[in-house]
Amino acid sequence: MNQAAPGWGPVPGNRNGQPPRVPVRWVASVPGNALPGTGSRPRIPYQGPPAYDVPPRWGFPHVVWRWPTAVQGTSAAVPVPSQRLRLIARNAVAVLWTLVALAAVASGAELWRYVLLVLSRDSALSSAVVGASDALVLTFSLLTFVVAVFAFVVSVWWLLVARKAAADEAGQHPPRPTWQVLVGLLVPGLNLAMAGSILAELEHAAIRRPANQRPKPSRLVLAWWGTWIANALLLTLTVLWRTRDGVQAQVDAVVLTAFSDLSAVLLALATVLVVRRFTRLLAPMDEQLVRPLRVLRVQDAPELPRRARPRTAAR
Repeated sequence: MNQAAPGWGPVPGNRNGQPPRVPVRWVASVPGNALPGTGSRPRIPYQGPPAYDVPPRWGFPHVVWRWPTAVQGTSAAVPVPSQRLRLIARNAVAVLWTLVALAAVASGAELWRYVLLVLSRDSALSSAVVGASDALVLTFSLLTFVVAVFAFVVSVWWLLVARKAAADEAGQHPPRPTWQVLVGLLVPGLNLAMAGSILAELEHAAIRRPANQRPKPSRLVLAWWGTWIANALLLTLTVLWRTRDGVQAQVDAVVLTAFSDLSAVLLALATVLVVRRFTRLLAPMDEQLVRPLRVLRVQDAPELPRRARPRTAAR
């Protein structure tokens, strides 16, 4: 016995002895006893506004009107690169200012040691003065090196986030992948040429220039690039000069170390200017610069009609 599939019905009279299949449309209807009742529910009279035994504790967050859409105290699942950029830039500037102070003191300590070396040619020096000079040089040289490493790491972190923010703002991909940026900044010798080029590309994207146009670095980027190269060359020359023998070579190494510390001060100051300028270009809305807004008065507003309070209201 052949059974028709759902949606198909048998029709007799086929020459092969089997019923042909023709399309059949199935129509479903709701039984009459399954319909909901049409009776109307009794209407409850209005009892007035709701009343509470105690003042309610719910309400809107206690914030003033401001342009940023993020509310303080809440964390987003995926932070916006511009918001991350402001936070990282603030930390980077703090570390860089610390490096400026430490490198300046270290340079002064090296210059003091050089003065003591010159004075020791004609007269003997006090052991306390020499010990204080050595302690000052050793302490601030070590602190400057440690803070310089932290400053370099946080500056590279800021650069990567800034590239992401600039690409998102322009709706394009960064001109270089991340691994090329890291190689261009970490490989000695190569970073002298690549650091300024990478920074010029970031500036090109930050000021919204066309993507098909060749980046042209500004004076600030060129000044930073020159300071970066000078600091690297002085540091390399100082390390090589300290390997030489002789009293005069050691004295010259003290002077070179002082100049290296001074170049580190200039490089840190230039980096602070670059970080601040590019951060304001990519994330101009700073929470510290936003003025809170509040309603003082409303002019020419129509008065809203107010219904009389019902006598049956609880309060």
